[in-house]
Amino acid sequence: MDTGAHQHWPGPLSAAVAQLCTGLQPQVCEGTAEGFREVLRRLGAPLQVAVAGRLKSGKSTLVNALIGRRVAPTGVGECTRLVTRFQYGTVDRVEVIHRDGSARVVAFDADGAIPAELGVPIEEISHLEAYLTNAVLADLTVVDTPGLGSLDAASVARTERVLGTRAADADPAELDPVSRSAVAGAEAVLYVVTQGVRADDHQALTSFTTATASREAGPVNAIAVLNKADTVEPGSVEDSGGDVWKAASVLAGRQFEVLTPRVADVLPVVGLLAETSESGRFTSADADALRTLAALDDTDRETMLMSSDLFTAWDCELPVSTRAGLLERLDLHGIRCALDAIAADPDVATGVLRRKLLDSSGLRHVRERLDGVFRARADGIKAAAGLASVTALAHASDEPGERQRVHDAIEVLLARPEAHQLRLLEALTLITSGAVQLPSDLADEVLRVGGSADAAEQLGLSGRPHAQLVSYALERAGWWRSFSSFGATPAQSRIADVVHRAYFLIWQQLTGRA
Repeated sequence: MDTGAHQHWPGPLSAAVAQLCTGLQPQVCEGTAEGFREVLRRLGAPLQVAVAGRLKSGKSTLVNALIGRRVAPTGVGECTRLVTRFQYGTVDRVEVIHRDGSARVVAFDADGAIPAELGVPIEEISHLEAYLTNAVLADLTVVDTPGLGSLDAASVARTERVLGTRAADADPAELDPVSRSAVAGAEAVLYVVTQGVRADDHQALTSFTTATASREAGPVNAIAVLNKADTVEPGSVEDSGGDVWKAASVLAGRQFEVLTPRVADVLPVVGLLAETSESGRFTSADADALRTLAALDDTDRETMLMSSDLFTAWDCELPVSTRAGLLERLDLHGIRCALDAIAADPDVATGVLRRKLLDSSGLRHVRERLDGVFRARADGIKAAAGLASVTALAHASDEPGERQRVHDAIEVLLARPEAHQLRLLEALTLITSGAVQLPSDLADEVLRVGGSADAAEQLGLSGRPHAQLVSYALERAGWWRSFSSFGATPAQSRIADVVHRAYFLIWQQLTGRA
């Protein structure tokens, strides 16, 4: 690959790490140099986000919604047991990657999805590479993973490879190089939960690493979504006011308290409604059917909406097959949302109705957070993951001189003012992993400062006057400098120096002195 000046990097931090790798290659053994070449390849690739979660949590449905095409299999079949990496390509195709490294190309099926049958025993397949001419994937590669909690041990092993975990009794030989390579570049995780956060959900997030970088999930590289938010029973959630979405939002907030500091946020979403709205599955025929329902007697309509069985069994002019199709694409919650929109505007156009359903799904907010947490910080995330990989490669070297050369080069890079973001990301990792302990209020402050690219959010003063932001940034910079010198342990002092510098840089940014 091209490792020179013409290679495209996500930003200056990635470019600096790439320059470090390129400069070190002639000074290290061939094995380490090969590792550096892999780091360079990943630095130049789009940000890779692994979508993970428990079995039947709706991961693939959410993947389809994010991509805007119903391409990931959502039923029961071989493909749902495989790691699938969706990335940009000039020609739509699926590559079946065998465990021996060989590949064969298969076409998408007639509906534009990954075919149910791949023509090869699943035991021989490492993973799938799906290439799509899709603008969403131009700067974001999405890795769909099998579900945790599957009764299929092989599927669990594949997911554990994505998450960087492995059961104690698993066969180490199962981590073949091809499978490892399929997921090693995942630099961030979108974790899907349903109503109950279980022990293995927390364990999976705690253990999330990449195969080379070994960076734990945290507020910089992890977001969780509460999928199937429409199934939350309002009566079971205090302060919901009987509203489904309010109940889901309250529950998501409680789950955030459980999962913090491993995630930046927990957001409610209705994956099925999002997929249908974004993938072109909602048609004018569906809109016409919903208008027919809206015209029914109020009592009949409300009775039908009590359960899926009643919806299809109730006697009305709309064919049962049509009603079954609406349930498959919208479920009762989506149908009710559409009927409310029609009641408010009987002449609502199909396109407008689709957008209202999209708004009801919560997907827009998920995308906003993906942009704010992942895309906006892709340079720092990728650079930090790359630098962690370089450090791991050096630690694995048997040559002390080589380890020292790499260590010295990293220290030179981190001493540069523009590399401070990497120091801050390192501080976040130390806090979230528990390697450095701070009082809870100070730990929360570090997570807030490092968990956003927006100055007001970093300061916890969103919506406040500019002068107040400036004053507070300088005040906190001084406080953390004092804490570093008086009262902090050596480990805490290193964190405090980083946070002091972060506040000072925010102050410079706000005053135009950067």
